[in-house]
Amino acid sequence: MNITEFKEFTGNRLVYLDGATGSNLMKRGMPGGVCPEKWILEHPDIFMGLQREYVEAGSNMIYAPTFTANRIKLKEYHLEGEIERINHELVALSKKAAGDKAFVAGDITMTGRQLIPMGDMDFEELIGVYKEQIKLICEAGADLLVVETMMCLQETRAALIAAKEVCTLPVMATLTFESDGRTLYGTDGISAAVTLEKLGACAVGANCSTGPDKMVELIQSISKVVSIPVIAKPNAGMPGLNAEGETVYDMDADTFALEMKKLVDAGARILGGCCGTAPEYIEKLVKATKDIRPVEPAEIGTKSQAEKSDIRYLSSERKTVAFGLDSPFMVVGERINPTGKKKLQAQLKEGNLDLALSFAQEQEECGAALLDINVGMSGIDEKEMMLKVLDEVTVATNLPLAIDSSHVDVIEAALRRYPGRALINSISAESKKMEPLLTLAKKYGAMFILLPLSDKGLPENLEEKIEIIEKISQKAFEMGLGKEDIVVDGLVATAGANPNAAKEVLETIRYCKKNGFATICGLSNISFGLPERSFVNTAFLTMAIQEGLSMTIANPSQDLLMNIAFASDLLMNKEEADTRYIERMALYKERAPIMVSAKVAANGQPETAAGQQTAKGGAAEGSQAFTEQADRAGLSDNQIYQDVMKGNRKQIKEHTKQLVEEGQEAAHILNQILLPAINQVGELFDKGRYFLPQLIASAEAMKLSIEYLEPFLAADTQKEEMPVVVIATVAGDIHDIGKNLVALMLKNHGFQVIDLGKDVPKETIVEQAIQNNASIIAMSALMTTTMQEMKRVVDYAKEKRVEAKIMIGGAVITPEYAKEIGADGYSRDAAGAVREAKQLLGLV
Repeated sequence: MNITEFKEFTGNRLVYLDGATGSNLMKRGMPGGVCPEKWILEHPDIFMGLQREYVEAGSNMIYAPTFTANRIKLKEYHLEGEIERINHELVALSKKAAGDKAFVAGDITMTGRQLIPMGDMDFEELIGVYKEQIKLICEAGADLLVVETMMCLQETRAALIAAKEVCTLPVMATLTFESDGRTLYGTDGISAAVTLEKLGACAVGANCSTGPDKMVELIQSISKVVSIPVIAKPNAGMPGLNAEGETVYDMDADTFALEMKKLVDAGARILGGCCGTAPEYIEKLVKATKDIRPVEPAEIGTKSQAEKSDIRYLSSERKTVAFGLDSPFMVVGERINPTGKKKLQAQLKEGNLDLALSFAQEQEECGAALLDINVGMSGIDEKEMMLKVLDEVTVATNLPLAIDSSHVDVIEAALRRYPGRALINSISAESKKMEPLLTLAKKYGAMFILLPLSDKGLPENLEEKIEIIEKISQKAFEMGLGKEDIVVDGLVATAGANPNAAKEVLETIRYCKKNGFATICGLSNISFGLPERSFVNTAFLTMAIQEGLSMTIANPSQDLLMNIAFASDLLMNKEEADTRYIERMALYKERAPIMVSAKVAANGQPETAAGQQTAKGGAAEGSQAFTEQADRAGLSDNQIYQDVMKGNRKQIKEHTKQLVEEGQEAAHILNQILLPAINQVGELFDKGRYFLPQLIASAEAMKLSIEYLEPFLAADTQKEEMPVVVIATVAGDIHDIGKNLVALMLKNHGFQVIDLGKDVPKETIVEQAIQNNASIIAMSALMTTTMQEMKRVVDYAKEKRVEAKIMIGGAVITPEYAKEIGADGYSRDAAGAVREAKQLLGLV
């Protein structure tokens, strides 16, 4: 199957996937803790029997059981040397089961290792791992690929890039979302969908996590922003235990099918089941929906199709900026650029990113919609520095980024690494660069700034400028890009040298808006050489906004410029411009950070300035919150407190050393600075203002400070010894992201943590608890097929008369499940785990 055939097959119809595999195989004899791929190959008839039942139930596509058949996961079972045989034979089994009645999708998922900067795995290494497996799946004859149950958008991107580079098969992608509508890493459905569609996914959506009744809003929000089919593959409700201690789900097949009809109404067109579903569920689903006409994207919501097609999207890993030709004006923050900034240049040469990160956060607070990243200067490796800045800035801010470099290889490296949909700054008609850069924009799904320059340099007049715009845009169209992928630079000249400079730019903006192009310009050139330049700049900006200018590259900390932009939107009666202006002026008068809550609807349409302000829950709101908290605690000027809040892992140890050398006691630093900081990080995480990347960065920064303080703390004879916690991911489960973070947070709060790792048998967990006189046993499970192992640990601990309190957590775990199995406590995340541990032991 090629991409064209996929589009034809999934056209004006509903398509049906299969249901759960692992849980059904366990019911048919597969024991817990074994390598599922190996067991399937040893029991092929059982597996093919299940898949044939799905095909007979109505599945058009079934998933080959290659889910964890990558070299990293197979290594857990010492099977990495058999990766070729395993993938080939697993795909062959599914093809045999499908016959000519269904397509077979090669199944790909997470490797279990985290990417830099939160883990130790390089992005290119991950792409290589996926390339290896995908190539084998393709050789085996799979009809298409599916990347599923992903928690990290960047890992999903790696799999999609790998697929595009080794084959031409269509790729579907689904992530798993928490109850708040975000993945474990903080990615919302809209940002994931926008990024993956532009990167080349043929269908996107969600699987696992929850039942269909809890997935409607998520599927609807995704359906409103993409033009490709949307996938819904939910669980059979929520898990629990039956009288025999087996994992069961609270939604039967009839209820599941009824609830799935709501997902069709929400825009889903490719339907299936995940954990807890069986062939009966798919049969009931097909019968309940086979006569329903799928909903077209244009039918979802209240906007007309024309209005929807006008909307453009840029995204980061955690936020999407949506804008149209008549949307509120936006500012692209220009400050992360070493040109003319000696201090920034000096820091970049030293490898110090403090100022760059500070600029990122300040610009978001001041109302920037996007941030421009430029590190071009002499004395550094620009590509290496660009990647370092990207890695850190994407954690420090939620805003989408513009990649700014004069070198094609730097832009390519940045686009490949950037976990969202970026804006390229810029592509001109230079013969050596135009086609290579347009190729990159297409491959990585980027939007780009069209700069009307040619090999001859600046256009001599407006007519030549328009000719260049048409030349570049036509070439872009030929390569599969559209008008929604282009933002035209008005190319501002100096009014002092060319009296018609402003008029020519305004005419360019009028031309572009008439022809469906968004526009951008830099302001400063217009006033070069003139006195009181700010007045010229702001007057020009007002005129440009009136003509339809979409955005400008400027410093958002300039109050005059920003306030004029808000006022211009108000006078042009743009969406909610009156409320935005009033709110901004109130904050301006109070001399508070300039932050106005943006409201982006669930469908991704801009309800206000489409990202010019900081969206509720964004990093800037978190920044304001921790600043206020620091002020109340008298820590606003404390560098170590700020290091923890901002996740400054590069310098916190040096700052801690300086404070100790100045005579500050280690215990004071720990109790009065570090712990208040990490507690505030936890509060922001709970409120949805910080996400997993910020939480990990802050915890890692605190860990480095504590490592320096440990010898001084050990010398304090008055120091009370904290309780011991034994922590592990249960047998059969090789996921440890959450467990590792819980262990780190507990250590940071002084607990003595014994981390047993992942896939740990109940005997080992209990024995270690006894040997170390543990006060708490903490367990994690990510999969429904392994969660019942927690009950076995609880029962075994009681059998051995262990007095330690038992607390559990993980993506599939609920408070109700904790009570059912007799656990003493439950936590949904790492920040809550510390509070739960202290409450269980009476330490609060």
